Amino acid sequence: MNAYRDQYAQLFRTGKNVVLIAISADPDTMQGAWARESQFPFLFASDSNLAVARQYGALATRAGLTNRNLFVVGPDGRIAFRAVPFREVDPTAYTELGAVLDRIMPRDSTGGN
Repeated sequence: MNAYRDQYAQLFRTGKNVVLIAISADPDTMQGAWARESQFPFLFASDSNLAVARQYGALATRAGLTNRNLFVVGPDGRIAFRAVPFREVDPTAYTELGAVLDRIMPRDSTGGN
């Protein structure tokens, strides 16, 4: 999550027209404290009953654990990109993500967002 935070302004254009939601099986109280302490500029949601994890195929082989997957939903409401699993420690994963975001959220002709 630190990599997302550190690259948020560049990748997600400081959040203009973007909603980034990190979903975890951790309790919301734990996530909230961590999000505030680490100053994450995006939302967190708790999936403590693993319903979202089941729906998106994120359950790991060990009970109660989830894989780190990434889904980008485009402006049309469809999944525009999926990384299953997401390789958060691999810098090329962010290059791939940036290319997808550039494709579905083109910058305006003035070079801004």
